[in-house]
Amino acid sequence: MFSYRINNSLRHSYARAISNCRSFASANIETDPTERDPAPLFFNKYVQSYLKTLTTVDYTKVFRSRNDGHKLKPPEYKFLTDEQLYEAKQIAKNKAKRYLQMPPVVRQRSDPSVPLCEDPALKDHDTIKYVFTDITFGLNDRERFVAVREPDGTLRHATWQERDRIVQIYFPQPSREMEKPKMFEGEYLKSLLDRNEYIFILDRACVQFDPDDPDYQAVTREVYEHIDRERHFDNLRSTRHFGPMVFHLVWTKNIDNLLCEMIETGRIKHAAILIRLYHTIYPTLKSAVERCKVKKDYVEFIMHYARLDSPRKSTIEKLLQSYKELQHEHQIMEEGIKQAHGIVSETDKV
Repeated sequence: MFSYRINNSLRHSYARAISNCRSFASANIETDPTERDPAPLFFNKYVQSYLKTLTTVDYTKVFRSRNDGHKLKPPEYKFLTDEQLYEAKQIAKNKAKRYLQMPPVVRQRSDPSVPLCEDPALKDHDTIKYVFTDITFGLNDRERFVAVREPDGTLRHATWQERDRIVQIYFPQPSREMEKPKMFEGEYLKSLLDRNEYIFILDRACVQFDPDDPDYQAVTREVYEHIDRERHFDNLRSTRHFGPMVFHLVWTKNIDNLLCEMIETGRIKHAAILIRLYHTIYPTLKSAVERCKVKKDYVEFIMHYARLDSPRKSTIEKLLQSYKELQHEHQIMEEGIKQAHGIVSETDKV
């Protein structure tokens, strides 16, 4: 899991850049998504609200047993009063909220390219590099000064890879390894993906890497795209990784598989929220510019998007038609049950 300090410092570093969601998006609509910084939009309160709603809270899944090496504690059974039960539920809700805190989505970091100074007098003085590190206690690791003196006399800032190794030596983070674990490479990662170990991979990536690390972003991107191809969205639902996955799909303009899955599983309101999130990040889409006439009808709102912007228009229309027919059948069945129990509906009264 990301350390609280890293997550918090990244959140606050982008706080000033976040104002009104639409005004920011409209100022960046012509920019290539690969070059834009996702952080100001990801941390926007409206986007966060959408992502949290789409994540949903299933307590059985939130408090599931985890493959983290810790021994399972035996369950405890207690007799509680109503007040104590209410307090216990509130504690569980707060705990679930912490468990569902999303890893931040930020721009990939880049190494500094300008040297600090060049001293030809030190050229060939030695054949090795010297590393100078600020080890002041209590300083944020990302703010520590780390410099490297090259054999040719150049003094430069350490690369991010060098910084990670040096800081891990002086201030080791629990469960973080010095070298990138093999599980994030090639066939090892593919094997885990084929076994649907998505949560294990993402949790481990959060421990090993920082959110702006190229390795972290490469791993999470591969996991999200594999989930999208296999349509295994429910594996991440009610976990801290569902929101970042949704944001990635929206950011890369690839929401249709998830949209279809939501319609198929009856999450019609969530499907509409997904489209609103899409419109928030890309306000120049045709379906965003041309407002839907029936705003409160989720089915019509989704159909409006499908007609104007979706590459899978026919598939979405068929799914919506099936959803409407199923809802109609449910309504008929409910009316039949009411009549069997002697309950008169409002239409019969009229």
